[in-house]
Order: sequence, then C-alpha cells, then structure tokens
Amino acid sequence: MPLIIDEQIAKELQVKKEQVKAAIQLLDEGATVPFIARYRKEVTGGLDDTQLRHLEERLIYLRELEDRRISILASIEEQGKLTPELKADIDAAETKQRLEDLYLPYKQKRRTKAQIAREAGIEPLADALLDNPELAPEAEAEKYLNIDAGFADAKAVLDGARQILMERFAEDPELVGQLRDYLNEHGMVQSKVVEGKETEGAKFRDWFDFYEPLNSMPSHRTLALLRGRNEGFLQVSLVLDSELHQETPSTAPNPCEQRIANRFGIKQQSRPADKWLNDTVRWTWRVKLSLHLELDLMGQLREKSEEEAIRIFGKNLKDLLLAAPAGQHVTMGVDPGIRTGCKIAIVDATGKLLDTDTIYPHEPRRDWAGAMTTIAALAKKHGVSLVAIGNGTASRETDKLIQDVMKQFPELKLTKLVVSEAGASVYSASELAAREFPQLDVSLRGAVSIARRLQDPLAELVKIEPKSIGVGQYQHDVSQLKLARSLDAVVEDCVNAVGVDVNTASAPLLTRISGLNASLASNIVSYRDAHGAFKTRQELLQVPRLGDKTFEQAAGFLRIRDGENPLDASSVHPEAYPVVEKMIADLKQPIKSIMGNNSVLRSLSAAKYTDDRFGLPTVQDIFKELEKPGRDPRPEFRTASFADGVEEVKDLVPGMMLEGVVTNVAAFGAFVDIGVHQDGLVHISALSNTFVKDPHEVVKAGQVVRVKVLEVDLPRKRIALTMRMSDEAAPKRERHDNAPSGNHNQQQRPRDNAPQRAPRQQAAPMNNAMAEALAKLTKSP
Repeated sequence: MPLIIDEQIAKELQVKKEQVKAAIQLLDEGATVPFIARYRKEVTGGLDDTQLRHLEERLIYLRELEDRRISILASIEEQGKLTPELKADIDAAETKQRLEDLYLPYKQKRRTKAQIAREAGIEPLADALLDNPELAPEAEAEKYLNIDAGFADAKAVLDGARQILMERFAEDPELVGQLRDYLNEHGMVQSKVVEGKETEGAKFRDWFDFYEPLNSMPSHRTLALLRGRNEGFLQVSLVLDSELHQETPSTAPNPCEQRIANRFGIKQQSRPADKWLNDTVRWTWRVKLSLHLELDLMGQLREKSEEEAIRIFGKNLKDLLLAAPAGQHVTMGVDPGIRTGCKIAIVDATGKLLDTDTIYPHEPRRDWAGAMTTIAALAKKHGVSLVAIGNGTASRETDKLIQDVMKQFPELKLTKLVVSEAGASVYSASELAAREFPQLDVSLRGAVSIARRLQDPLAELVKIEPKSIGVGQYQHDVSQLKLARSLDAVVEDCVNAVGVDVNTASAPLLTRISGLNASLASNIVSYRDAHGAFKTRQELLQVPRLGDKTFEQAAGFLRIRDGENPLDASSVHPEAYPVVEKMIADLKQPIKSIMGNNSVLRSLSAAKYTDDRFGLPTVQDIFKELEKPGRDPRPEFRTASFADGVEEVKDLVPGMMLEGVVTNVAAFGAFVDIGVHQDGLVHISALSNTFVKDPHEVVKAGQVVRVKVLEVDLPRKRIALTMRMSDEAAPKRERHDNAPSGNHNQQQRPRDNAPQRAPRQQAAPMNNAMAEALAKLTKSP
C-alpha cells in the first residue's frame, strides 16, 4: 500500500501515521471498528469509533483513487504520450476529480469534430491564428481546403480550426481547475418554475423564482431543489453572479471567458484574427466548459448535500437507538386504530408474547366501557406494569382511554407512555415477523413491536431496516447504497456499545454484533434452542462455524448473565481475564466481591497490571467495568407528559407551554411531538438563546423538551414552536396564504444560510427557510 494513503489519512485525522497504519492493518485482517475501538486501543493509540469510521471511508476512497491512478498512467503510457511532467502531475493528484481533469485530453472518446479537422490537416491553421493574430483568418483558411474531407470552403475550414482550439482549451487541466474554483466562488444556483406547472407544482412555490450562492447552499435546500427538478416542476441552473440579473446577454467577455483568453494570450486589439479568436473563447465557454462545469459542480453539491443528509440521519438514528430503555417489565402494547379497532399485545419482561386482543373504543362501535374492562382484565391477568401506546391515528384518544382505566382501576398501578410507531408496520409485514408470529395478524404484530420498543428500543429497532425508521431528511433522494452503508455502521456501533445478552437476544440483534453475520447469529440461536442457555463465553466456540477469529471479534460484546464466570456478564474481553486473575490473587478475594466494590478496586494501581500485551488504556477500561459491571451507556428512562385536553391541532393556543418528545432533528431545526398527531417545528433560531450552528448541539431524537407554541396554521396543520420561553407568540388565526410561521430573531441564524430571491419576490431569508421547513411536518419522510 502506498505510503501516501497513511500520510493523507493521518493528516486529516490529525494523528500519527503509525496509528493509521496499525488501524488499516487491523481492518485488512478482518477486525471490525467496534472491536478495534474497544479492545485495541494500545495498537491504534486510542483511535475512537468516529475516527475509525472516517479512516475506513477514506481508506476505501484513497484506494479507489490509487487504482484509478494506475489505470490512467497505463492508458496514457500505452498511447506513448506519458511525459515525466504529466506523470508527476498524475502522481500528485489528491482527488478523483483532479485525476479525471488530467486524463481528459488522453481519454478515449468518440470521433470528434476536432479530430476530423486534425485528420484533414487543419491543425496548423489553428496554431497559426492563435500564435499570430495579425493573420487574416479567411485568407489563411483558403490554404487548407480539403474537399474530400468535407472542408470545401474557408468557412468550413475555420469551423474545423475553431473546433480544434475549443477542444484544446476545454481539456486544459489547469484552466479547468481555475474555472471550477471561480465558479464555485461566484456561481449562483438559480431555479425557476417550468412554464405551465405553477399549479401542479404548488408545493415547490418557494423555489419558483429563487437563487442562492453555490458555496452556501445548505443540504436541505439543495435536495428540495433537486427533487423539484426531478419531478419536472423546476428548472435548476448554475449562473455567474455577474450575469444573474442581466436582461440581455452582454457582448463583453464574462469573467470565465476572460480567464480562458488570458490563459492562451488572446486579446482584443482589433487585429485581423482577434474577433475570430475571441468568438472561439466565447464558444468554448458556452458550448463546452460552462455545461461541463455546471454538471460537475452541481454533482458535487448534490453529493455534499447527500453526505450531510446521511450524517443527520445517522445522528438521529444513533440517538433513537440509544434512547433510554424502560427495562424488564410486563408490557402492554397498544396499536391505536379507529374503524379497525385498537390492537393489543402483552409481552413478558423478556419480550415474549403472552396474549393479544382487539378493542373498539372509537368510531363506529364506541365501546368505551367494554374496552376499559378488557384492558383491565388483561392487565390484572398478566401483571402488566407498563402500557405502550403507538403515536399514530387515534393515539390521543387511546391515551385518554388508558388514563380512564388507570383512574377506575388504581390497584393495577399502570404507567402509560406514548412511543413512536416509526417502522412498526415495516416490521409487522417483514419475513422476520412472519417467522416469529406465523399465526398472528399483521396489525397485532405491530402491537408487539410497540410494546418491545418501550422495553428496549435498541433490541427492537434493529429488526427494521434502518432507513425505514424515518428519522432523516430527503432520505429517498440520496444514494441508497451510501445511506445503507452509513446507517448499518451506526447500528453496529450502537449495538456493540451497549452489548447484548446472548441468551435472550434475537438473531437480528446478534447479527449486528462485531464479527457475526446473519448465518452465525442464526446458528447461535439454534444452538441455544437445542442446548439451553450458554453458561460461559467459551461455550460459544461450540456453535457451528464460529471459530477463534470470530470469537475474538464478538466475545467482548456478548453477555452471559448468571453464568459460571461473573466476568462473562461484563465487557471485559476473555483474552484479558488473566489481568483480572492477577487482581484476584493480589486482593485474595473472590471476583464477585470485587466487582462493584469501588473502595477495594481503588486500592489497586492500574499500572501494576500492564504488560507487553495489555497497556494502560485496556487495564483502565477493565477497572471501569469492574466498578460498574455490565453498565448500560444509555440514559435514564424518562417520558414526556402531554397536556390534558390538548389532543388536536385546533386545541393549541399560541403561548401554551407544553412538554414533548423530539422525533426528528434536521439541519433547520427539530420536530417535536406534543401529542396532537402533528409534529411542531422548533426552528434552529428558536432552539436556544445563543447562536446554534447545528441543532444536534442542543437536542437529539427521543429527548423530552419543554416548548412554547408560537403560531398555529390550522388549514395546513403547521405548528411553530420555540424552546426560548421569552419569545412572543403570534395571535391564533386561520391562515390561507403562504406566509411563513414563527417569530424568530434573525440574529440567531448565520447570514450565509439565507436563501436569495429575485427582487420582485424578495422575502425574508429566515421566514423562507421556516416556510420550507414547515412543509416537512410529517411523521415519516
């Protein structure tokens, strides 16, 4: 592997090259990121999982870059055109884009007009006119007539010469790089409505006459524009800022055309060939380079926006997966419904299904009393302590039903909570759910999922394809391959950070453990079913196809509660058990009396137990684990209390103080469920009294927050919220225009995030962003 890859990644991560080299070697040997981050700190110098994920991504990119470099060098050398200078430039290229710029003149392509002109012997004319503008183009062209090749007159000859120069100019890598940089700095993304699509594309009306600097376009606005274009409602283009408001094209060269002219020494001095050469420059820009660079830069913008959208999705998913679990309680899951009834499923403390039923408290049957009786009877029969209510249709009505049950039957000591249904329907209809509950109706499977996700969100959500959980923005507009790879990495990191009980974990949960795959996870479950609970981690080696390498990667993340060795219930890796045995020998106490005994452990020196294999970081991790064995990194369980009597959007009044749960965090703010079947938006400017660059700095998915209602748009069911209690609320009114909602201090938002509009439709930048954000107020993307 070329040394440059180590150096490049080390520079980006601001770590030592040796750390990167060691991490790459471990990855190449099949080690996973969670394993390396947790159990190979000495080897990598303490690189964490975030650094290792970046390293892994960059390693893939740079290796692809190196493969492409080798291929390009071979191609040019085969053509006999590889000079020492060109090879040096190719070797120094740090991006795929730069490589392709250098390769462009040598790339095998279809027979071009320029190539035809060269074959007809016209290239000397092009060179002559470029070198000596004193020559008269028409007169010189007469010398190069070639009737057989299709160049029968001076005009055809000059057109051929122009094609040769245009191709030469457009394939100059240094010029292309300069123009790309200039356009990136001075380009404006402009969108206009497709003529005749004004009514049909009304949802994109914020973009009907819009422009914004290319280099400050945020991810969500970029993806909104591209979606509008893809759906046929918007025309999106890249224009120079100097040409944005020109009514008619200027005859003077624009800055990009001037750069082309400067690069090749072309001037306007009224010499015979000056006009012809300047026209060639103009044609080069308008026919070749502007389109090429627009596609290039818009592609970069799309890719950058996708990466940001994927990053946000990943962060939200991580917060959701690591949400506080309610723990092991007998739980009733209720999937609310109106006409089809509310589906009920009861699971025991381990998530095993105990019972199911369907009640009809709402329209059209309105059997409220019967529903209450059924719920109470089921709760008493199975000893239910928690009731999980899905947050979909009829959620608040069902929440009131459970509340009435709690009032009428206080002896049941029930606690109710509303949980997100996101992805429950996907699980219900999945092959996995069908195998687990073959005789159960799909809707009842959803109730099981709702109950389990209250007990342990992580264990249940891993059964659902990550992108189906719906905590992203424009997730269907980004690369699905990149999205899946990124989200899979998030799930893997979360599952391994928490660890799993190998004797109760489902196959989907085990699949996410370091070193395991679907086949091995299935083998573990089958072995467990056939032989009973695992008693030691070593017993895992008896599972078919689970060898020493897999054991090394997985063992530390698999827990065995109440097994033969108490250490098997901790995150201490079996390979490090000898370190603990030395501690036991020194303390002369059994391991059970040491674990959790901080005073005893603090009497020991971590440095005493280091050796050539286990350095201080690993020994310190062992000490931390022994102090709090099997600790769960997730926060303490807490729920939001929805206000009584506030069940629909029409019940909201500006100025209300409410408690809610953050359901999604986007680049422009956070969506909060306040119990009215419609999430409200806290714009980024209303998250804090101080400037907020990234909403994730303040809130995360699943967090309980206190908000104030700023404004309610009843016709469109849009709710503007704030977390700044000093903000003044707008009067409640039924709005029918497209005016944005919210009362936000524009000082709180960076100016470069503000969209631009043509003067006749100038709107406040903050409000436009707010209006756009409010349009996304849906539970699922």
